[in-house]
Amino acid sequence: MEMEFSIDHLGIAVKSLAAAKSIYEKLGLSISAEEIVEQEKVRVVMVPVGESRLELMEATSDDSTVAKFIAKRGAGLHHICMRVPDLPAVVAKLKSNGVRLVSNEIKTGAGGHRYVFVHPQSAGGVLLELVDDGGHSNL
Repeated sequence: MEMEFSIDHLGIAVKSLAAAKSIYEKLGLSISAEEIVEQEKVRVVMVPVGESRLELMEATSDDSTVAKFIAKRGAGLHHICMRVPDLPAVVAKLKSNGVRLVSNEIKTGAGGHRYVFVHPQSAGGVLLELVDDGGHSNL
């Protein structure tokens, strides 16, 4: 039986959440309350779009990954996040196949979601986030 994966969200690094939210508000889209993810040193909001979401991320520290990303590449698409049905099983499978992860441990982030990042070197140059499905709702 094949596992079902889906796009959970696209992560977008922004310099200012207030400025970045503006276009989505003008489009009439709803925007979640701001949430801080301490271990990633970011402030985030989610913008539901169809069956997926946009995650707008603003650095809360100059040494955060998002701040370094913006300094090097500018604001823009930071990562693609896929929802997986059994995150621990997927992580174990990736590790056994020699896939490089950013961190070998599953972490808990915004909205209480469990996640892990696959290093761009193992994902065709794209930072790939995997989150546990766990009965997730896009709202």
